[in-house]
Amino acid sequence: MGFITHCWKKAGSDLRRACRWLLWACWLVCAPAWAQASSADMTEFKLERQEGALLLNAQLKLELGPAVEDALIKGLAVHFVAEAEVMRDRWYWSDKKLGTVTRYYRLAYQPLTRRWRLNVASEPIAHSGVTSSLSQNFESLKEAIDVIRRQTNWKVADMSDIDPEARQHVFYRFKLDVSQLPRPFQIAAGSQADWRLEIGRQLRLSAEMVR
Repeated sequence: MGFITHCWKKAGSDLRRACRWLLWACWLVCAPAWAQASSADMTEFKLERQEGALLLNAQLKLELGPAVEDALIKGLAVHFVAEAEVMRDRWYWSDKKLGTVTRYYRLAYQPLTRRWRLNVASEPIAHSGVTSSLSQNFESLKEAIDVIRRQTNWKVADMSDIDPEARQHVFYRFKLDVSQLPRPFQIAAGSQADWRLEIGRQLRLSAEMVR
């Protein structure tokens, strides 16, 4: 009987702890109903050929909603992902993927120094931010976001991989990666418009570019 009572107490304690985590996560990531949600758009998206490489240039109009900014201030790191896929058209089957490049961003606020830290890498960044990534510190959130907004001369393919006789295009995607949040925050953020930030664009390679 004592063993059963102990098990019930432990289960109840674990449940209360999980509920507290979830409530705290909701408090951290949720925004008031009247608050403006995060948004993303593109003001520039073009491809260039340079020294045997296909380069992508993108300029985002990126605005973080109050819930995301508030979570950052309270110590939650936020992750973003930019991805470009080079595709070859195939009328008889789904398009063939020639290659994919990905850029990962981890943005975090450092309360002791009151500075913003941005890590950029070509592979997923650990929660600690310690990985083979480029790290920069900024005085303001705007300065850090401005770096994320601009993707300049990003090599997405070698021109030797591009078939001048085929039709090809580049599909670009940018998103706030909720999957990198701790599990309780993923659950809480799932129903919040502030955390649903994603944009995709497609651009076809011109005949002049591939010749």
